[in-house]
Amino acid sequence: MKDRTNEEGIDPVTDGPTDDARRRGESESRHGGKHGVPQERTMIEEILEPENLSAAWKRVKRNKGAPGIDGMTVEDFPAFKQEHWPRIATAIREGTYRPAPVKRVWIPKPDGSKRPLGIPTVLDRVIQQAIAQVLGPLFEADFSEQSYGYRPGRSAQQAVAEMETGWKEGRRHAVECDLKSFFDTVSHDLLMNSLKEKVQCRKTLGLIRRYLMAGVVLRDGTREATPQGVPQGGPLSPLLANIALDPLDKELAARGHKFARYADDFIVMVKSANAAKRVMASLIRFCEGRLLLVVNRAKSRVAPLKSCEFLSYKLNHRAKLAWTAKAQRRFKERIREITSRNRGHKVQTVIGELDEYIRGWLGYFRLSSTYTEVLGLSQWIRRRVRLYYWKQWKQPRTRRRNLLALGADPKTVHMATRSRKGYWRMSQNEIVRFALNNRWLEEQGVPDMRAVWMVLHYGPDARV
Repeated sequence: MKDRTNEEGIDPVTDGPTDDARRRGESESRHGGKHGVPQERTMIEEILEPENLSAAWKRVKRNKGAPGIDGMTVEDFPAFKQEHWPRIATAIREGTYRPAPVKRVWIPKPDGSKRPLGIPTVLDRVIQQAIAQVLGPLFEADFSEQSYGYRPGRSAQQAVAEMETGWKEGRRHAVECDLKSFFDTVSHDLLMNSLKEKVQCRKTLGLIRRYLMAGVVLRDGTREATPQGVPQGGPLSPLLANIALDPLDKELAARGHKFARYADDFIVMVKSANAAKRVMASLIRFCEGRLLLVVNRAKSRVAPLKSCEFLSYKLNHRAKLAWTAKAQRRFKERIREITSRNRGHKVQTVIGELDEYIRGWLGYFRLSSTYTEVLGLSQWIRRRVRLYYWKQWKQPRTRRRNLLALGADPKTVHMATRSRKGYWRMSQNEIVRFALNNRWLEEQGVPDMRAVWMVLHYGPDARV
């Protein structure tokens, strides 16, 4: 069998041209093509560039995700691409490709409500990611410095840090503005007009418009049209959301306001209550009149900065960043779920889940000045793990054997194994705590929140 890489300049992994063949093609494009005819490289060709598509596929593969309406998994995609991609690429170039509707699912929110999420097919996720990789750099340079969501090198922590900065500048009042169902109400016409300012390729604009209009399929199989909105869940949605809200950023910056925005969450900080009221009124006029977005009056408010919450952070009594009471409550609810004594999982499985969740949670709240709360939560988590062990051991003879193996006094161990007290009370029993001490729990892999917090705040050499 002939080597296709050598004969045809085809990469067997991406099924596209090799680096040498790509360089030859770029040279021909710059010098007028093979026959000396000038070739204009359109944006749609940039999107379909094998190198760009390969990077998009790697990103989609890394993110995994559930199947769309066609049921195709990420693992199934390579075989599908091998057979169908030439036809799909031709349809995209000719402007005849029709994206599949997204699958509508509902994700629980902390307040008990649910938010809609749209799951595109794997194929459409790859194409959307390829579009985002080409469009992103075009718009990134002009985005506001106060926009932090879904942008390279920016994070939620940088956004909430603006609250401390605002306080230091004497801004004691703020406007918390909530856009009602933002992702479902974005005006397609306004968004496309914004895209046209930088995107001249009609085929690319047409492809994006078709993604916006693709519709959603509900759980019962019925299909709903999407005359407005940017369905959450696709790789292109975050970029489109930032483009849609960029005029708001520009307006706030032009008025000299101190603000921070992360996707559709934003806070504006001012120096007086009267100024905050004026800003709120102007925000409502601009959002609803210019952007055709609805401001949720029930969730938007004017308030002292210390009583405001932004991305689950707040300012504490010392004007330092701290996690909110709601965030801590959700944390404890999740820990209870993981360590629920009725789960029946192996202890090491539970400890692994705890470690992953706790490190991720503390990583997000690494700016929080809440050392005292960390100490209390760390003790509480160890008690939850002791409870789980006590439940797993079940029978008195099993408990006796394990306690003795962990160094419990044989003369007093019966006081624990024969006790009729409940699991939660026994997790605090002196004999149980002696046997399942902090050092032993750490050896089993139970994360020490205090140690993790110290490393996050003071580096790997912090004295724990």
